[in-house]
Amino acid sequence: MSVTKGNVLVRSLSTSAAAGQLVKAPVQVFGLEGRYASALYSAASKNKTLDAVEKELSQFQKSIKTDAKLKEFIVNPTLKRDLKADALKHVVTQCKMSATTGNLLVLMAENGRLNKLEAVINAFKIMMAAHRGEVTCEVTTAKPLDQAQRQNLEAALKKFLKANETLQLTAKVDPSLIGGMVVSIGDKYVDMSVASKVKKYTELISAAV
Repeated sequence: MSVTKGNVLVRSLSTSAAAGQLVKAPVQVFGLEGRYASALYSAASKNKTLDAVEKELSQFQKSIKTDAKLKEFIVNPTLKRDLKADALKHVVTQCKMSATTGNLLVLMAENGRLNKLEAVINAFKIMMAAHRGEVTCEVTTAKPLDQAQRQNLEAALKKFLKANETLQLTAKVDPSLIGGMVVSIGDKYVDMSVASKVKKYTELISAAV
């Protein structure tokens, strides 16, 4: 994200007079969603509304997933931008959302970017997790982990963390892995599955024939 674009977004989202200087997010997320989320993080940081904004956006995201009409309104490209912006201003007032959250929703409506809203919310959640020192880890195995296996895995993964960091572990099951596991921790990715080894050996055999 360029500094100029970031500052323009921050000024649009901030309710503070000191909107000029960009507060750097604790982790970088690329793409359009990263640009909006970074500007939101900066604005919310200055307005001291980080936790409130995260809570409001998480609730709004749940509403999008459970309310078919709201989802259709958000993603429908045929509705005029000003109509969406006015409707969201009403929602913000009715739900008593913070000005920072309201500014984001209205700005994205005015810019025709509401189709990226969920991606922006997810990017902001990643930044907030890093802000709290949380390191997300996703482990995928062929069979569900039992309690002892999970505890041993958590103990091993915690050795990779810094003193001020906490582990947020999510376990998933994918029978196609056959055995072993795939681990994603922070920005690191390790494939230790049997399926990946079989694929590797098959490719080696094919290349040799």
